Amino acid sequence: MQRLISAVLLCLTTMAAHAGDTRIAVAANFSVPAKRIAEAFERASGHKATLVTGATGKFYAQIVNGAPFEVLLAADDETPAKLEKEGHATGTRFTYAIGRLVLWSASPGLVDIDGAVLKRGTFRHIAVANPRLAPYGQAATETLAALGLAEALRPRFVLGENIAQTHQFVASGNAELGFVALAQVAKDGRIGEGSGWIVPAQLHQPIRQDAVLLARGRDNAAAKAFLEWLKGDDARATIRGFGYDLP
Repeated sequence: MQRLISAVLLCLTTMAAHAGDTRIAVAANFSVPAKRIAEAFERASGHKATLVTGATGKFYAQIVNGAPFEVLLAADDETPAKLEKEGHATGTRFTYAIGRLVLWSASPGLVDIDGAVLKRGTFRHIAVANPRLAPYGQAATETLAALGLAEALRPRFVLGENIAQTHQFVASGNAELGFVALAQVAKDGRIGEGSGWIVPAQLHQPIRQDAVLLARGRDNAAAKAFLEWLKGDDARATIRGFGYDLP
């Protein structure tokens, strides 16, 4: 028994000695699943993962200017590719999730399952993430353009800095409805509260969300381990459970 206890203590001591920290920039739409994944990663590895959430466009500017991130979980695939090309990231990027866009309202019954409320126009404000900063905002404007409604509805836009703020505009009632990430309103892949229309994928470019090891994390064991964990079955099950498609 004493030998078993000693072996366990030795194992724990070894894990602690090799445990590291990593700072991860996470796209706002992925904040909740990232938290779940990070908690499981920390329990399994002994490493510490600190998450900072925000708009992918802003993260790009911060990383270029030396922000202390080792990993980026972006809301698109263009930003990680650009960072690689410019030497701010290593050649490790991969798609960890494919996002789904939803037109959502906190009010039950306001948004029908076909999104016809957009054509009826029975609302004053519609929340949209800033398309210059947020890929989900770009997908929203592409959707409205495909429906021939972009110009008609533009005066009613309430622009969020990122998808988290956009969701808050709708949840608080400052906008009657808005385009958000399905992951923000889904339970087991379905819309939980309020009412919503899951936007058909063919109405906008795929929201491929890529992860990448940044140049600052090149020699960071915790950062590398987190990215490997993100590819694993446990993380993928969490991602799928929040309504994302998998590559």
